[in-house]
Amino acid sequence: MNEIKSNTEYDRKNETPSLDFRILNWIGIIEQLTSTKMRQLLDGTDVPPPQFILLNHFSHRPEEGKTVSGIAWAMQQPQPGITKTIAKLLAKGFLRAEENPEDGRSKTLFVTDNGLAAHAVAKGRLEEGMQDTFNGWREWEKKDFFGFLDRLKIYLDDNR
Repeated sequence: MNEIKSNTEYDRKNETPSLDFRILNWIGIIEQLTSTKMRQLLDGTDVPPPQFILLNHFSHRPEEGKTVSGIAWAMQQPQPGITKTIAKLLAKGFLRAEENPEDGRSKTLFVTDNGLAAHAVAKGRLEEGMQDTFNGWREWEKKDFFGFLDRLKIYLDDNR
């Protein structure tokens, strides 16, 4: 009779990934879940998620002009994809382009008042649709959590 021997000393099912990996894995899962929810909430609006993300990037400092290459670097996205989304935002009048005074071959992009208004409407829709996310959280818990996320974001941003 053949007996199947199990090696109790080494069983991959008993391995626990490092806490560092588990944290980053959870962040990836959260990103997937929130991206799906964002697509659902913005479905049927004039600002689909890729355009919302770019408008959000512009909305932090609306008076600041940006170049396509600068946006692609900041977003860590291929320039052709960013160019395509920017073309859509320009066609809608959500962005405007000016000649780049430092480089005549490129344009400097600025968010328009219409772009800020469209961003505000989409942002409001997202906030309303996700308002229950932090139900039951105390204000100090949210502040602490945000502080940890901000620390992680700064590290990742500084160490691209």
